[in-house]
Amino acid sequence: MGRPPASAVALATPERLLDAAEQAFADAGLGGTRLEDIAAVAGIRRPSLLYHYPSKDSLYAAVVHRAFARLGAVLADAMARQVSFAERLADVCHGFMRFLGEHPAVARLLVRELVDADGPGREILLGEVAPLLDVVERFVAREGRGALRPGLPIRAAILQVASSSVLRAASGGLQVPLWGPVDHAWTLARVLFFESEGQ
Repeated sequence: MGRPPASAVALATPERLLDAAEQAFADAGLGGTRLEDIAAVAGIRRPSLLYHYPSKDSLYAAVVHRAFARLGAVLADAMARQVSFAERLADVCHGFMRFLGEHPAVARLLVRELVDADGPGREILLGEVAPLLDVVERFVAREGRGALRPGLPIRAAILQVASSSVLRAASGGLQVPLWGPVDHAWTLARVLFFESEGQ
């Protein structure tokens, strides 16, 4: 296949393609998504898409990598602030909730990969999600020493809070009927991570 005209390539910015692909993959999964549809949403033709991403798999990998790189940056910024551990943990939680609120397609994509036996979910979870969990778990264990509830299973607590926010963000119109108008992930995190006053 020949290289597309420069004018077509100029219209096909990688970010526009990734935005269109993120939404399409969240809606239909890897197998149910057509490159032609992604190209149309991005306002280009399929050959121009293939100029940037030579296959559907490479485009999917780029979508996933971009999403978790962005999320990783949000979490790293929150953990690096020069405030108390509790404030940083709150910032991590709120940053995660805000990220999912701004990128609900990422939440749907993650849920889809968790339950889709035929998709590339295992590789995504091991390559993108597990390393982020490792970073947050090490941060909580190191910085929360002496402040955490005794015997807290840190990773399980992180996953409990994160999974609630992921499911809420992925649920679309069911958010308010099921969770109410507010994401209470930080309230849940406080209960799980810290002993209540008076204990």
